[in-house]
Formats: sequence, structure tokens, C-alpha cells
Amino acid sequence: MSTEELIKLSAKEQRTALLNKDVKAVELLDAVYKHIDDENSKIGAFNSLTKEEAYKTAEQVDVKISKGENLPKLAGIPLALKDNINLKNFKTTASSKMLENFVSPYDATVTTKLKENLIPIVGKTNLDEFAMGSSNENSAFNNVKNPWNLSKVPGGSSGGSAAAVSAYHSTLALGSDTGGSIRLPASFCGIVGMKPTYGRVSRYGLIAFGSSLDQVGPFARTVEDCALLLETISGYDKHDSTSLNLEIPEFSKNLNNDIKGLKVGVIKELYDEGLSDDVKLALDNSISMYKDLGAEIVMISLPLIKYSIAVYYIVATAEASSNLARYDGVKYGYRAQNCDSLIEMYNKTRAEGFGDEVKRRIMLGTYALSSGYYDAYYKKAQQLRRLIKNDFDKAFSNVDVLICPTCPDTAFDIGSKTEDPLSMYLTDIATITANLAGIPAMSVPFSLDKNNMPIGIQLLAPVLEESKLFNFGYKLEQVANFNKNYKNAFVK
Repeated sequence: MSTEELIKLSAKEQRTALLNKDVKAVELLDAVYKHIDDENSKIGAFNSLTKEEAYKTAEQVDVKISKGENLPKLAGIPLALKDNINLKNFKTTASSKMLENFVSPYDATVTTKLKENLIPIVGKTNLDEFAMGSSNENSAFNNVKNPWNLSKVPGGSSGGSAAAVSAYHSTLALGSDTGGSIRLPASFCGIVGMKPTYGRVSRYGLIAFGSSLDQVGPFARTVEDCALLLETISGYDKHDSTSLNLEIPEFSKNLNNDIKGLKVGVIKELYDEGLSDDVKLALDNSISMYKDLGAEIVMISLPLIKYSIAVYYIVATAEASSNLARYDGVKYGYRAQNCDSLIEMYNKTRAEGFGDEVKRRIMLGTYALSSGYYDAYYKKAQQLRRLIKNDFDKAFSNVDVLICPTCPDTAFDIGSKTEDPLSMYLTDIATITANLAGIPAMSVPFSLDKNNMPIGIQLLAPVLEESKLFNFGYKLEQVANFNKNYKNAFVK
């Protein structure tokens, strides 16, 4: 098997090759790193590589296979880790000058789970600074480029993780999703990405942006691989008071269940207007596919969804203002030099250490929380958030899953929206509602637009119903057959 063939296998297929001794875990890692060495300078998916750690894990896998020992489901499969998730003794920068030289003193809980399951961590991936952005143009280090077209954005904030999987620089990846930061880049890069139910996966060791919205989640090239990775990282964590103490389902077991007679709700407000012609056609075709499989199609209205952008950018920025107050140059991270007073040091450190988008969101959030405005903005946003959640609860009393585009359009040109923050924020219109409501959602690649850029279809399910997402997502994947029908233009 050639190097090119090996890295393009799914995680499940790579595992079979490892167990059959067709390839060693170290050789698989060699193939991935060769690919990264050849192409990362063009794509910019990684901030740093963690080769020593990865090879140590791969060698353990090879020893266990040679001895005939049982292995965890994803042992030996290369994974890329978003650079806002802690990996002990390695840099965790959040792609910010503020944390450029910060070395994590401990592992995030999800990182611990990766290590326990013998999953080699290839490196730390680039992102929008502190996960604030929809295009991966806000990194303090460099822009990530879309492997399908190097002039296009990969989506954000987890653009590095998505690009790494799309370009075969890793088989799997972890990202974080605060308002669509996994699903949007998954759609733009033609892979599967999901945000689990809030609390399904521990946030301990994830650098906080909006604590009531953040959730770690998986990227993969197939729905089954995504399900296997979610099984691996899910579970209760005593270090995270918001994590759910529930049994972890085997999401990968019931992917191909019959959906005949089940109900798919089409979100009216994300169907009628604002979609590009190509995205509208893909959505119509995906709906027809479910109808052909025997599902009942129901038009569902979520009347308060029109307020979701406003609600999200009040709640998220308010929480960001609070969370990022700790970066003051005193305890850790960047510190401005040649300051004559403590106040001057605070001011210069934050002015020099944070990028423009992070400053913008801190200021918006601080304003919303300030005396005299708290009730008018933050309190009202939280009340509306509850009403949006009620709309979803009502919808799910009538349907099994909801369907809509992941984004109204496909990946846009680098630099085309950087001068218009509001236009950039509207990119998240279809994704942020899942974070506000705390429900699971997944983007599945479906087809290409007229410029040969991927189109993702988004599925949403009730709280803790990830199994439904995987079931419906698997059906969509089988019909679309995206990985066979469409080829990444950059990776030959």
C-alpha cells in the first residue's frame, strides 16, 4: 500500500490495516508527517508538531499488536488537536500573542482520554485567536487556507483542525464549537464535524471563550469515524461541574437503522431566503433523499431564530469579557515591557497581546455587562435564549431531527469579509442556535457548488440524542457518497 493510499483511508480502515499487520502505527505516522512536511507551509493547519509524543504512542501500539493484546477502537490513528486544548509540556497558544510561549502544565480531560486510548497526537492546529472568528483569519500567526482552494478560507474558528483532516494531514481531529466553530469549517472543508450536547464532553483544559456555549467535538472524514471519536472523548469529569454523569452510548453501533416513518423537520426560517442557489439545491436534494428513504418531511417554524445572532453576540462576548480578564500580564502569558505603573502594564499588555477581533468582543461584552446596560442587554439576551430553547423543545416534540444548511453559502475568498465584521458574524446564522439551546448538531458533506467547493448539510437533534444524528447523518453520507464522488482539488 502506497503512502498516499494509506493516509486517505478512514480511521476504521486504518485500524484494520494495523490489526492485519499490513502497516505499523509508526509507519502510518511516518506517512502523515511526510505529508505535513510537504504541504503544511501551503495550508498552515498546524501551529506546532508533537512528534516525540506521537511516536511514543505509536510505538506502544505496535508493541501491543505484536503481542496480540486488545487495543482501544482508535489506537494508533493519527489525530490533530486544536491549539486551545491543553497538552501537558507542550505549547497551548490559542493562536494568540498573549499565549505565544505558554507551555501547558497539565492535560485537558479530552487529551487524557486520547492518551489512555493510545491515539497519537500529531500536533496542535491553528485557529482564530481564542476561538473568535468564522474564517481562521484572526490567528496571530498565519491564516489557514482551504485545501480545496488555497484562495478560500477554511472556516473558523477550528479551521486548522478541519484543514488538517481534509488535506490528509491527520485522520481525525478535535476542535471546539462555541457558535459553529466545528460545523462551519467542516462544511467549508468537505468533512464531518459535530458539536455534542453541552456537557457530553468535558471542557476541563479547554481555554475558555464563552463557557456556557463552548463544547469540544470531533472532526473526521466519515460519520462512523466521528461516532467512534465521540465515544472516546465523552464522559463525566469531576473537574468540570457542567459535565453530565451519564452512561456513554456506543454511537457507532446503530448507524444504519431504518428511518422509515421517522420525521425530518425543515427549518422554515433557514430555508426560504438568504441561501445561495447551490446551497438551496443541495438542501432540496438532501430533503428529497430522506423522503425517498421513507422519512416524513415536516416544515417547522422557529420564529425566534431571527434574534439568535443578536442573542449570541451579547452572551458570547459578555462571557468572553469575563473569561479573558485573567490575561493581565501578571500571572502568565505575554507581559508588556517598559511600563511605569501597574495600570500602564495592564493596558499595554492587553493592547499588544490581543488581536483586533478579540479586543472588539471584549469591549462589546464589557459594555453589555456594565452598570445601567446589564438588564437591557445581557439579561434580555438570556431571557431570549431560554425562549429559543423552548422553540426547539416544541419542534422536537413533533420531529426526530431538524435539517438546514450548515452555512448559507460556501467558503469565501480570504480577505473578502475582514473589513465587515457584521457580514462575517452572519455566516454563523445557521449554527449558533444549537449552542444557545445546548443541543447536538452535525455537518455532513453533501455536494459541491459551481466553483467546486464543498457544501455541508446540518442536522440537529434533541439533547443527548447524538445517536439520531449519527443515524441520519450516516444515511445522508451513504447516498451522497461524497468521499468517492468528489476529490479535494489540492490533494492529488
